Amino acid sequence: MTSIFRKAYFFLVGLFLALPLIVVAGVSVNQKQTLAFPPQGFSLSWYGEIFLNAEWRNALFASVTLAVLSAALAVAIALPLSWFLWRRIAPWANIFQLLGVAPFTLPPVITALGMLTFWATVGFYGQPWTAVVSHAIFFVTLPLVTLSLGFTSIDRSLVEAASTMGADERTIFRTVVLPLILPYIVSGYAFAFVLSLNEYIVAYMTVGFTVETLPIKIFNALRYGYTPTMASVTVLFVTTAAVIFSLVARFGDLPKLLGAMSSDGK
Repeated sequence: MTSIFRKAYFFLVGLFLALPLIVVAGVSVNQKQTLAFPPQGFSLSWYGEIFLNAEWRNALFASVTLAVLSAALAVAIALPLSWFLWRRIAPWANIFQLLGVAPFTLPPVITALGMLTFWATVGFYGQPWTAVVSHAIFFVTLPLVTLSLGFTSIDRSLVEAASTMGADERTIFRTVVLPLILPYIVSGYAFAFVLSLNEYIVAYMTVGFTVETLPIKIFNALRYGYTPTMASVTVLFVTTAAVIFSLVARFGDLPKLLGAMSSDGK
């Protein structure tokens, strides 16, 4: 009996969490241009609108471009930093790790306001590349955490053996370390990519008037009325995130990538 109640409880919790997505998915297939639920008729034309309408297509391209570049820059920042923290153990090294984690721990609006103030002060406000840098700084915490987990999972005796055989730091990193941390690099990139794709506040506060990403486009479209295309974009975002995280879980150890340890402590 207890097992039945437990299953029923988790089912209700899962249903409650899934209800917003169910409603949005229903709205996205409305035949008429309305946000009514249950859907009035059935049509997938609003999904096609994302790719056929020039404004939505440009916003999609801007979002993907921003996510690809900012995630790559975040990994490029996190990789040498986490490598340095792992190889050069020093009391002051934790300061750099705290600096890497700090942007993500602050409320997004505070970080966005700081980015806005900085770019306006140096005269680069509104430049498309500032959103890439801002997102990279904001989301650098994700690859930094996953890469730190990856480095701590490496057996240091392998590095010591390579060093004893005469390999320099660059060779050790390329032949020993890089293959071992590659899943952590991919997962860190995937996490940063997905969150950058969905981020609104930082992008809007840095380039909201010059570059229109999909989240910005959704909020701007609200000024002119409601359209199921907005719901279609939401479903597209959720589906993309689910596919990416599923691939990470399929080809990597997702619990370990998230910091969970096995029962034997490894």
